[in-house]
Amino acid sequence: MKHIALTAAMALLSLGAWSQTDSTLFRGYFENREYDVYLRLDLYAQDIVVPGQDYYGALPGYLGKVNNPFCWLFVSARLKGEREALLSVVNDYGSEDLEATLTAPDDSTLLLRQDEGSTIKVPRDRKWQKLPKTIAFRRVKGRP
Repeated sequence: MKHIALTAAMALLSLGAWSQTDSTLFRGYFENREYDVYLRLDLYAQDIVVPGQDYYGALPGYLGKVNNPFCWLFVSARLKGEREALLSVVNDYGSEDLEATLTAPDDSTLLLRQDEGSTIKVPRDRKWQKLPKTIAFRRVKGRP
């Protein structure tokens, strides 16, 4: 009887661990068409490599600009509950950094809120464009 109870308890624990690591809320490709920026992330495995910039190694993710190699790197990510994550973000030059919060109000939307530090700026028409303090991203299905 103890063996059955122990086996059942282990099965429940492994099921709970599987459901936490198999979540897709903070995994995938998300875009904001208004600012031509996107998020590529996997906050669970933290194994994202920036294309053409593999010297950064595996990261939780990054914010990129469409048709431009510039990016903001998510150098650390900590999940805070099921629908919120805390991020440490740095630009690809290493000259600016900030703390940000990523929330998932639903399964296809992420909100990136800049909390403390620098303001995220991206190149646009040969100038720097500041992104709003809170910006929404929509999941793009079929993208890695």
